[in-house]
Amino acid sequence: MSTRDLPETIGDLPKIGRPATSALMVEGVTTLAGVAAFGRKRLAGLHGVGPKAIRILAEELESRGLELSE
Repeated sequence: MSTRDLPETIGDLPKIGRPATSALMVEGVTTLAGVAAFGRKRLAGLHGVGPKAIRILAEELESRGLELSE
């Protein structure tokens, strides 16, 4: 399946690109709270989730008073 077949965003996640969105979906992470609990190191280890996606997610979490676990 191509990432073009996936939605641009899921849950309350910001736009981070379809490859990153796909990687999170495979892990069952569809919310910002889920991203926060998933953690920075695990995010960085996912194929399709690069520094830009992590930065966007971290900024969105911070704007909501949350942060990525380490």
